[in-house]
Amino acid sequence: MPKKAKHTSDYFDEQAASRAVDFIEKFCSHVKGHSGPFILDDWQKNDIIRPLFGWKRADGKRKYRTCYIEIPRKNGKSNLSAAIALYLLYGSGEKGGEIISAAGDRNQARIVFDIAAQMVRQNKALAARSIVHKSEIHHKDSFYKSISAEARTKHGFNCSGIIFDELHTQPNRELWDVLTTSVAARAEPLIIALTTAGHDTSSICYEIHDYALKVRDGSIEDPTFLPVIYSADAKADWTSKDTWAKANPGLGTICRAEYFEQEVRKAKANPSHINTFKRLHLNIWTSAKDAWVSDEEFMRGSTELPDDSYLATLPCYGGLDLAATRDLTSFALIFQDEDRYYLKVHSFLNEETALSARSTEHVDYLQFAEAGDITITPGNVTDLAFVKAHVLEQCAKFQPLAVAFDRKFSPHIVPELIDEGIEMSPFGQGYYEMSYPTKEMEKAMVSGNLIHGGNRCLRWQMSCVRIDRDPADNIKITKNRNKQGQQVDGVVAAVMAFGEMLKGTAEETTLEIITL
Repeated sequence: MPKKAKHTSDYFDEQAASRAVDFIEKFCSHVKGHSGPFILDDWQKNDIIRPLFGWKRADGKRKYRTCYIEIPRKNGKSNLSAAIALYLLYGSGEKGGEIISAAGDRNQARIVFDIAAQMVRQNKALAARSIVHKSEIHHKDSFYKSISAEARTKHGFNCSGIIFDELHTQPNRELWDVLTTSVAARAEPLIIALTTAGHDTSSICYEIHDYALKVRDGSIEDPTFLPVIYSADAKADWTSKDTWAKANPGLGTICRAEYFEQEVRKAKANPSHINTFKRLHLNIWTSAKDAWVSDEEFMRGSTELPDDSYLATLPCYGGLDLAATRDLTSFALIFQDEDRYYLKVHSFLNEETALSARSTEHVDYLQFAEAGDITITPGNVTDLAFVKAHVLEQCAKFQPLAVAFDRKFSPHIVPELIDEGIEMSPFGQGYYEMSYPTKEMEKAMVSGNLIHGGNRCLRWQMSCVRIDRDPADNIKITKNRNKQGQQVDGVVAAVMAFGEMLKGTAEETTLEIITL
């Protein structure tokens, strides 16, 4: 008897599930390292293959349309991806099937395809029914091919199956959108996204990762989406074999404990490798290896900000970081509510830079603008009239006691703000003035006492932050200048606002002592 799903009239087709497993184990083989037939591990069968091809809707079509598989490296995902692609080509019964392997670049996309092509060559039955080219396998009226990453050339596809490898390396969402929308005419398409964890929380991969978690945990109901995520807890002991086993279902069969022991020794000897180990082998999303505050720590303050009417009753200070043409200009306001702080940050960027950055620097400012975190001004130079209008509006609403600013670009707008009655306070960018507020703001973030509402643009900028230290352990914020597109202006504006608040609090305390 078929098993009943908890949703409506979905049912489990045991014969269909077994047919997919049987195809893979009979016709697919290992092509690297090992030899012989590709016998699936229990987790590959029971978590992925059997659910994907066994669960059906009432009309007999496959239930799942998208499967997101997040798994650490060395767990055999390329072999599994190739086997799934071949089953879609030979065993799905789709007329005129178009199965595509895609990735961040053509070489990555070819990894899965080349394994699949070798599997075909090693099996006489498949080889006799196929024509294998350099980047295409043809079977009857269907084909499987690997493609390059240029989205603009992919609008003619009518995909029935998509194998999207290492989604975390995808520079932007364009190829994902082009391919996943190409399945609309298919009766039962299948999109498989496979990846290890990444570190860019503004990426399309993190967007799908977040969606998958919500489907898995039940906060979003999507019966067409199968989330399969293997990861360790972020706070778990990363040197423990139990932690390795939780994140790596192939430990002991596909990957070996000796390899993890070697990688742990490497990380202990070189601490900058720790985040790499966590990301690639424990599937923990991390910030860049030498980031100031981890994403987990920053997101402790992601709860919703109070209403503006309440914020207007609190002591408030501002920070204004004015920038060159291609950088962000950012305005921050910090509100003090006893031992809790509320932070509002808004940034500005010109349209030409925003559009260019989307394709060349892999930063989607348009998404940040849709979320209300930045304003994109027309033209190729950030229009300071927009900045001035925003600062005046916010100052009229919240009455900051002072607004700190960087002297570097101050002639462009600061005199006009002073003329409008705003209390502007110059704020140095060296160790002397930046160190104390940077350290104090870090304490507030780590303790969860800095509430920012999950500002997406600020969150991305936090992942760009690097910390410079002087011999006396004073610190200041900088950015990774070896990586294109890094921006930290919103963070700097926030630190200046925080510093102005600390300065104002210290002056009030001094005044109280003198009065006494």
